[in-house]
Amino acid sequence: MAFTQPPNFSWVVPNKLAGLAMPRIPAHYQFLLENNIQHLVCLCERRPPYYDTCPELKLHRVKIDDFCAPSMDQIKRFLSIVEEANSKGEGVAVHCLLGYGRTGTMLACYLVKERKITGVDAITEIRRIRPGSIETHEQEKAVVQFHYHIK
Repeated sequence: MAFTQPPNFSWVVPNKLAGLAMPRIPAHYQFLLENNIQHLVCLCERRPPYYDTCPELKLHRVKIDDFCAPSMDQIKRFLSIVEEANSKGEGVAVHCLLGYGRTGTMLACYLVKERKITGVDAITEIRRIRPGSIETHEQEKAVVQFHYHIK
């Protein structure tokens, strides 16, 4: 089966963690599988279309309202999904609708924990890798607060 790169796809850590916009066609899921991604974290209110066309791809739901920030529990749940998958050599991709706000926020929190950097530095790095990421002050604040929470 042919595969097509999903919109706004990029690696944050090659073969371990990527961000993207919501996959919309079966070929997007195939692309993820072809790139060692076995886990898809959906941050949207609704499931992505056609996700069931690739049963090998495990869907995780962490529902966050559009333009809102994740709670501390949601951040920890996301990081635990990534940590568990990566410990088995499995890649993870995370998405919201367009792959900027909620996705960027979670990716920045990952960098805070994994690289032991500040929230501000993590936001800067995610915006370098994925321009336009982390759209609201509330989302920025969540990353900074997460840094202080684990410090």
